[in-house]
Amino acid sequence: MTGHTGEAGPDGARPWPGVPRQGVPAAESFPAGRPHPEPGPYDGPGPAAPRRMPRRHSVRAQILDALRTALADGELAPGEVYSAPALAERFGVSPTPVREAMQQLASEGAVETVPNRGFRVARRSARDLAELAEVRALLEIPVLLRLAQGGQPEQWDELRPYAAATVAAAARGDRAGYAEADRAFHQALLTLSGNRQLALVGDALHRRMQGPCGGGAGEIPAGGRTRDLLAEAAEHNQLLDALAARDTAAVERLARRHLSGGGGR
Repeated sequence: MTGHTGEAGPDGARPWPGVPRQGVPAAESFPAGRPHPEPGPYDGPGPAAPRRMPRRHSVRAQILDALRTALADGELAPGEVYSAPALAERFGVSPTPVREAMQQLASEGAVETVPNRGFRVARRSARDLAELAEVRALLEIPVLLRLAQGGQPEQWDELRPYAAATVAAAARGDRAGYAEADRAFHQALLTLSGNRQLALVGDALHRRMQGPCGGGAGEIPAGGRTRDLLAEAAEHNQLLDALAARDTAAVERLARRHLSGGGGR
């Protein structure tokens, strides 16, 4: 799915070109191994090792997953308005699950509701992203410094598979997959704080930073995107090394660099 090849509908909103009309794919056809699109229940102070998340078969969940991927890949362009009925026709479903998925994205700041037209993909300026990065740094860095002083070696070993998932997605050039793997890594780190609300707030901030800034993903050569993602993914393992060594100076330096880089945008 690339570009906008469809014509605008009578309400001025664009359909989403490239979505086949044969209906929503079964859950099994969605990419396997990605973290669940919504935060799961809190199971205790430490994250369990990554596991294949249970597949959700609801139409809304499938559409939400597809829309998240399209936003992360830049296939839904910032500033464009998309009609729920037109998207529903492309998916081969009723407009209701599309509207529900779009409302979820609106609550995350990814789209904005346009009365009587549909949903506009939010534009995030460089200033918006810098401000969000600053808020994330204020939230996450104190947690990481505290964990560096009191964390146990086995905690960092449990997070290695999360870091490996980001490297694998980056190596594939899978921007959407990387965004979800990066989100899972940071949520696992914050979960170690033992504060459920902090982990939820951190996850919401991460969601708001995801997606293209300005134009579509096609404005950046694919090789450049892959190199950027690989560099960001490598920072996860570097951060775990610093945490395991209880090197608080390195933890703070690496965390500030990683968060200012956007981590998954």
